[in-house]
Amino acid sequence: MSVRVSIKKRVSSNFRLEAEFQSSGECLGILGASGCGKSMTLKCIAGIETPDEGHISLNGRVVFDSAKKINLRPQARRVGYLFQSYALFPRMTVGENITAGLPFSRRERCRVAGEWTRRFGLGGLEGRYPDQLSGGQQQRTALARMLCREPEVILLDEPFSALDTFLREQMQVRLLELLESRRDVIMVTHNRDEAYKLCPQMLVMDEGRVLKKGRTREMFLSPGSVQAARLTGCKNISPITRTGEREVFARDWGLTLRTAEPPGEDITHAGIRAHDLVPLWEDGPEAARLSYNVLDVAPVQRAEDPFEHIVLFTNAAARGPEEKGLIWWKCSKYMFQDIPKRLFIPPELILLLRDDNIAGSLRTLTEERP
Repeated sequence: MSVRVSIKKRVSSNFRLEAEFQSSGECLGILGASGCGKSMTLKCIAGIETPDEGHISLNGRVVFDSAKKINLRPQARRVGYLFQSYALFPRMTVGENITAGLPFSRRERCRVAGEWTRRFGLGGLEGRYPDQLSGGQQQRTALARMLCREPEVILLDEPFSALDTFLREQMQVRLLELLESRRDVIMVTHNRDEAYKLCPQMLVMDEGRVLKKGRTREMFLSPGSVQAARLTGCKNISPITRTGEREVFARDWGLTLRTAEPPGEDITHAGIRAHDLVPLWEDGPEAARLSYNVLDVAPVQRAEDPFEHIVLFTNAAARGPEEKGLIWWKCSKYMFQDIPKRLFIPPELILLLRDDNIAGSLRTLTEERP
C-alpha cells in the first residue's frame, strides 16, 4: 500500500506548487502554515484539482500522469476525502448524507446508515439535518459517509479545526482508534501537536515546496531548516557566525555557543526550543562550574497558561541593541521556582539550521538566468 506524488501546478502568478513525496503504510501528516499548498496537494491527489504536470499513483494504480494523458475522475480514484468544512448536504438528513450516491436499494441504504450511525455514536440522529448537529456530530457524520465507501486512501483536510479544544481532543482519540486498521492516510494540518500525536510520518511544506520528510519524532528533534523549526514550534532562532570548529556566535542574542556537532557550510542559524533551556540556580552545583552557553536573564515579560510559566527575556550580557533579541523560556508550573538569573543551553539540544528561503532564492535566480 503506497501513495506516490510528484506534481507541479501554477496556482497563481506568484505561487507555484511543487510537491514530491511517497507515503507507505502509515498516517502521513503534512504540516505547514496557511496558504503553503497543503490543501491543494490533497485536492490534486483526490482529482478535484488537476496538476500542470507530474505523476500520482495510489497503491500501484496510476490516477494521474501528464505525459501519458491519464487523469482519472475523482469517483474512479477510490479516495475518501474529509473536507475542512465537512461538506455535508444541508437538505439531507444524517442517514441520507451517509448513503448519498451509493448504488443501493432504499432498504439497503437504510441498513448501511443504521450500521454506520451506530458505529460512530450517532444512533437516534439519523433523521436530523446538519444544522441540528454539534460540530463533533457533523464530523462523525462526514467520517461515516467517507468510510462506508471503503476507500483505499483517506485524505483529511484540517479535520479538527472547527472543533473546540475539549471536543478536538476527544475526536483525536476517536480518530486514532478508527485509523488503526487503515494504512494509507494523509492528514493536512497547521497544528504541530496534532501532527505529532496522530502521524508517525510527517512532511513539512512552505511556500509550495516540501522542505523535509521523515519520521515525525526525528523531524522535531532535528528539523534541519529555519522554516521547519518554526513550524514545529521552535521559538528561539538566531542567525549565526562561525567562530570555531564547534563554536558559533548567535548574533541576535550576543552569545557564543558551543555545539555538539560541527556546523556544516550551509548552516546559517541556531535554534533552541523554549522548554530546553536549563535554569542555573545560585545554590546549585552547576552554577559556578558552567562557563559556556550561559544566558544572563534580563526579564522583559512574564505570562502563564494553565500548566506552565512563560518568560520572555534578553541576554543581559549582550553588548549592543542588535544583540538584544527576545528569548523564550517555558517551564512547567510544577517545576517553576522563580525566574532564574541564568539559563544554560545544552550543546546537544542546539538545532543547527539552514535557511531554505536563501537556497530557494538562489535556485530561482539560477533557473531564470538566460
